[in-house]
Amino acid sequence: MRHTVHVMATLAPPPVRRLLDAATALTTPLLPDDYLAYVNPLWSRREPRGIVDAVVPETRDAATIWLRTPQGWPAHTPGQYVRVGVDVDGVRQWRTYSLTSLPRRRDRRIAITVKAVPGGAVSHELVHRTARGTVLRLAPPVGDFVLPHPVPPRLCFVTAGSGVTPVTGMLRHLDAGGSIDAVHVHLAPSAGDSIGAAERHRLAARHRGYVLHEHHDDRDGRFGARRLAALVPDLGQRETWACGPAGLLDALTEHFAALGRPAALHLERFQPVVAADGAQGEGGTVTFTASGRTIEADGAIPLLVAGEEAGALLPSGCRMGICHSCVGRLTAGAVRDLRTGERYQAEDQMVRTCVSAAAGPVEIDL
Repeated sequence: MRHTVHVMATLAPPPVRRLLDAATALTTPLLPDDYLAYVNPLWSRREPRGIVDAVVPETRDAATIWLRTPQGWPAHTPGQYVRVGVDVDGVRQWRTYSLTSLPRRRDRRIAITVKAVPGGAVSHELVHRTARGTVLRLAPPVGDFVLPHPVPPRLCFVTAGSGVTPVTGMLRHLDAGGSIDAVHVHLAPSAGDSIGAAERHRLAARHRGYVLHEHHDDRDGRFGARRLAALVPDLGQRETWACGPAGLLDALTEHFAALGRPAALHLERFQPVVAADGAQGEGGTVTFTASGRTIEADGAIPLLVAGEEAGALLPSGCRMGICHSCVGRLTAGAVRDLRTGERYQAEDQMVRTCVSAAAGPVEIDL
């Protein structure tokens, strides 16, 4: 679903690219790219970067971060995301964040909206400690949680918390096109925690076809499928895009299945995977052969978490099995997918460490 290209070879301006090509042979083992990145971080061809241009607070624990991107940066489709590399305490960590800005801006700026989550070192770094001028690593935009072309005539958006961010990009795109025909139900703990609420209310005032329902838990109580059916009585006739906690998305999946229209529901999951009933592995000794680290892990701990606890520096991105950046080769033993319970044996099997747990002794080439 989320496949990432890690190298972009055409980000520098043409004169700089010609200089790089000519100078490469003279600077080995270092590349000209290594030197030019010191002059202008956006000239790097091997490791795309973005420079923080502004950090705009959204709520007490969320902010929109504007980044200047290099020439040649690919335009995204509203609803897509980028992987962002952040150095935290000397260790580079990668996370994925939805793009909330319009594509193809003349100033080549992009925006991501980040919510600082409990225990989230990267999100806290971005929201509370990132300053203008900070250099972040980037991977090109990807993701298929997007609107089709042509856009369906009747839309519904169901979002909760930071799950509103990919839909924010869609709404801005629809607004720029001149019309919105959608019902939008957004859930937040309180009015103060509702990311982008003021902008949505302005959209509702500007577009008669955009019907907004803001649900605040402290005011309206617990939200359920029955409440959704009351707010959107024609839900079964609308194409629906939903992003939020697993419980909400699972309830929507059941609801659309009962309506006989499961294909009309499009989901984006932000939260880390949680072991499904019966999905845990047996646990065992996990050996990361490339880094020489070994740890005892139980059957509910993802290999990624086990490796980090053992001190191995493992590649990671979304940490939900979506972006495919944490893939490693299983060379011995077996693992179990925490989402589905499916078991995979080692026969040169590539597995995603963030959603796989040990099912006995395991060796993985990471």
